Amino acid sequence: MSEIPDIPGIIEIAGIKGKVVAITGAGGGIGEAIALLLAERGAKVVLGARRPDRLEDLALRIEKNGGEAAWVRTDVTRREDLAGLVGLARERFGRLDVLVSNAGVGLISPLDELRVDDWERMIDVNLKGVLYGIAEALPVFREQGSGHFVNIVSTAGLRIVPLMSVYAGTKNAVRTVSEGLRQEAGDSLRVTVVSPGFVSTDFADGIPDPGARTQILDTMDRIAIPPQAVARAVAFAVEQPAGVDVGDIVVRPTAQD
Repeated sequence: MSEIPDIPGIIEIAGIKGKVVAITGAGGGIGEAIALLLAERGAKVVLGARRPDRLEDLALRIEKNGGEAAWVRTDVTRREDLAGLVGLARERFGRLDVLVSNAGVGLISPLDELRVDDWERMIDVNLKGVLYGIAEALPVFREQGSGHFVNIVSTAGLRIVPLMSVYAGTKNAVRTVSEGLRQEAGDSLRVTVVSPGFVSTDFADGIPDPGARTQILDTMDRIAIPPQAVARAVAFAVEQPAGVDVGDIVVRPTAQD
């Protein structure tokens, strides 16, 4: 049997154990699933979301299963909250290896309804929230000489459909920023974009337009995949050796157009 050849530039073995991972939007759905899976695989997770009761409950569940978790209330529209999340990771665990920017809102509606406040809310959470995370984590990653950004976007940005134009625009803006960040990052940082399709979460609860909400709920009932599917995609990217950058992952139901 021939030996496996060495691959130049790959200096670390694959794995998640021991990595410090901060996650926004960790209070439920995809963020919760990511936290549970990475903690199960040995990561030290730092949880951020707006609902502290959910964060506390999730941290307790992780710790009861032998994992390590810390949490802090985090509103991604406030840069100081992202500073607090990154600061907690360093204070509690000494470093930050991965920032998963998962927090997002989908206030979808017809453009004719002129829900400008909803448009601004999506820009503030979906785009500026990611930028604030980059602003806080990038200097830390540069100082450490390593780090990984994982940005959760959406298949809504890959196939533009009515009602979702502003939402898709914010997600595609993150996709564009992520690619620029990847090109600027050099050989020591990694950037991954994960695009989920229809996932079984409470995404539809915040949709203000009744028709749009019904449409999304009907589709989710028929084809949505569990949030654990997205969590496994994130884990795949995080567990790669330092010299391997998984750039773009699409995770959607096989029945989705």
